[in-house]
Amino acid sequence: MKVNIQTHHVSINDDSRKDVESKFEKIAVHFPQLISTDIIITKEHGHHHVEVFTNYESVRVSANSTDDVMYVAIAAAVKKLETGLRNRKGQLKANLHEKPTATKPEIASDIIQEMKLVD
Repeated sequence: MKVNIQTHHVSINDDSRKDVESKFEKIAVHFPQLISTDIIITKEHGHHHVEVFTNYESVRVSANSTDDVMYVAIAAAVKKLETGLRNRKGQLKANLHEKPTATKPEIASDIIQEMKLVD
């Protein structure tokens, strides 16, 4: 899975970038259909805001997180993204099963009305 990292007002060194990519590679193991993930890390007023976007089975799944520490915000966003992906996967699997059809119950009064008792 390709991980695209964008930063605003934050600099990330190579070790941090590899750490972030390794967190998302764990998600790729559970969801092999993922092709790429976009991560936007911004720092505003001392808070790190992390936004994560990806497409899973033609639906855009996103997660946001904010914290004072960048790594905590990234970990929270990863957890939220994984929850969203599991939710979407459950929705897709739920539609694969045939839904039971309701049958009209036979009521004794309906059967009696259909019968010709008097000529």
